[in-house]
Formats: sequence, structure tokens, C-alpha cells
Amino acid sequence: MTSRRYDIAVLAGDGIGQEVVPAAIACLDVVAERHGCAFDWRPYPWGSDHFRQHGRMMPTDGIDQLRRHDAIFLGAVGDPEIPDTETLWGLLIPIRRHFDQYVNLRPVRSLASVPTRVVDADDIDLVIVRENVEGEYSTVGGRIYPGDDREAAVQQTIFTRIGVERVARFAGELAARRRGLVTSATKSNGIIHTMPFWDEVVERTLRDIPGVRLHKELVDALAAKLVRDPMSFDVIVASNLFGDILSDLASAAAGSIGVAPSANLNPERVFPSMFEPVHGSAPDIAGQGVANPVGQMWAGALMLEHLGEPAAAAELVAAFEACLAAGVRTRDLGGTAGTQEFTNAVAAHLRALPAPLVTSPARSRA
Repeated sequence: MTSRRYDIAVLAGDGIGQEVVPAAIACLDVVAERHGCAFDWRPYPWGSDHFRQHGRMMPTDGIDQLRRHDAIFLGAVGDPEIPDTETLWGLLIPIRRHFDQYVNLRPVRSLASVPTRVVDADDIDLVIVRENVEGEYSTVGGRIYPGDDREAAVQQTIFTRIGVERVARFAGELAARRRGLVTSATKSNGIIHTMPFWDEVVERTLRDIPGVRLHKELVDALAAKLVRDPMSFDVIVASNLFGDILSDLASAAAGSIGVAPSANLNPERVFPSMFEPVHGSAPDIAGQGVANPVGQMWAGALMLEHLGEPAAAAELVAAFEACLAAGVRTRDLGGTAGTQEFTNAVAAHLRALPAPLVTSPARSRA
């Protein structure tokens, strides 16, 4: 009997988002039923098509509509005919900021039958904790003298003490449950105000978390080490810009950015959190039925974990890994399976498993 129901807003978005989101939902429904819970999916047709019709990526009351849900399940956003400033700042970034989703969580690890891009690195397992609502991606700045020889642009990086503290604390507490190492990405040798402030606040915050070691590393050296020796990392905490770049680099080193998941978290659960794949809308293959749904499925597993269903989350990840190991792979991973074939394989694997012994405890939003 289903005892726990979760109300989920669905924004399939653009391009292959329209294909991989339904694929992930199909498998999420199967694993949820096995674990005594269920999803009430509420689709919202917002994205680039909405922009073409209305001049906006979502309605003016879009945030209020999303606010009532337990979580947001997002596909890829982006269209080659619409500037990224419209597609990202009109949908994704406002959701992150209005709902104070200040942690962008990006797990990176080796997957079965997905070759890593690094020699002798078949056991990558790290997590990047990216500050998600301030830092380099601020709206403070502007241009002066447009079209003139004197034209100039200014963009302000903003770090607040509370903003750095809370993301550092999240990273430290996560590391305490893993291998106990936090690597902080910095550039305090060249950026003389904001990055030394970042360093000071991170160090002070992690001092209070038992069993956690802090290693500060310049971001350029850190990037090189991620390519040379990704297995030496446990949890990386980084600013908005550094975390964005490093997470894509790490995912590519582990095999493919096309399988990487992302969680935009409001850890206090005052607002809904949002779950999405890292990959883009891939308009070049959209509509062909060949898109890889692993990133979206893995994002769904992160959503299950956040909602308090860790056993179901682990089972979903194990299911798509088992299918990869069995040779069912989409063409981006060197296989021949289409989106639907891979989805069917994951769903069939889940249905063939013995019934779970215990269901996960429910966890409600505060």
C-alpha cells in the first residue's frame, strides 16, 4: 500500500529534456511503487516554446505556482535561437534564487562500462558542493558608454559571510559522512579581496566539524589535479563560477558529462529543491530518440534521497548501472540502444528485483 506521496513539479524544458524527463519518470514510478511511495507529477509547459509565445520563459506567477510542490524535476533548458541570458536567467536562475537553493550538489563517480578519460582511474568517487546563489553570478554591475570607444563593463563578485559559511558547513558535514576530506577551491593569490575572505570563512567554519580535514588549493592547480588524479578528492567546495567549471571537468574525466546529475538544494526545506541533469538540451539530437536518460534518472535518485527515500534512490542507481554493465548503452557511450530501449531495460530490471525488506522512512519539508 502506498503510504507516502510526493507532489512534484515537472519542467521538461527544451530539446532532449522532452525525452529524458518522461524516461526518468517512468523508472521513478516503478521504484517508488516498490518502496511504498508514489509521485504526483504536475507538468508545467515552460521553456523556450513558452518564451516564443509569451516573451517569457515562465509566467509572472511561476515562482508562486512552483512554491507549493515538494520538489521540482527539471530537464534541460536552452535553445540556439534564444540567448542564454533569456533561457537561464528567465527560468533556472530565478528558481534557484527565489527558493534559496544555495547548494548545488554534483556527485561524480565512475559508472559501470563507462570508460573514464583518466588512465588508471576506474574508481572515481567525489562530490562537488557549489555555492549556488551568489559569488561571481551576481546581478550587480552594468555597462557604461555603450557603442563608444570608452565602453566598459563591470561585474561584481559578492560573497556574504552567511553564504560562504552555510555552503562550507554543508560540505563539511557531507565529508564527515564520507572520507573526511574537504578541498576548497580558491584563487587568493590573485584575487585579493573576495577569495581571501572565502578562505577565512571556510577555514573557520570547518574547524567546528569533527573528523574533517581541510585542504585549500588554487583552482588552476586543482583543475590539473582533477585530470591527473581525480581519485584523491572526496568533497570539493567551490564558489558559483569555480564549482560550475570544476564539476563539468570532473564529470568529463569520469566518463561523460551526459550522465552527470545535479541537485539544487534548500537544505532547510523551507522551499522546494530542484533536480536536473548537468547536460544541455542537445538540439542536434532532439527528437531522434537517442538521448541518454542516465543523467536525468540519476537526478531523480538525488530527489528520492532528498525526499527521505534513500533505499529507493540506491536501487534506481544500481538498476541503471546494472543495465550499463550488461551492455545496454546509448550511442553517446558507444552503444546502440535508444532512449526508450534503455528506459525499458532499467524498468524491467527494477521489476525483476525481489521485494524490498524495509521501506524508507518518510521525510517531510519543514
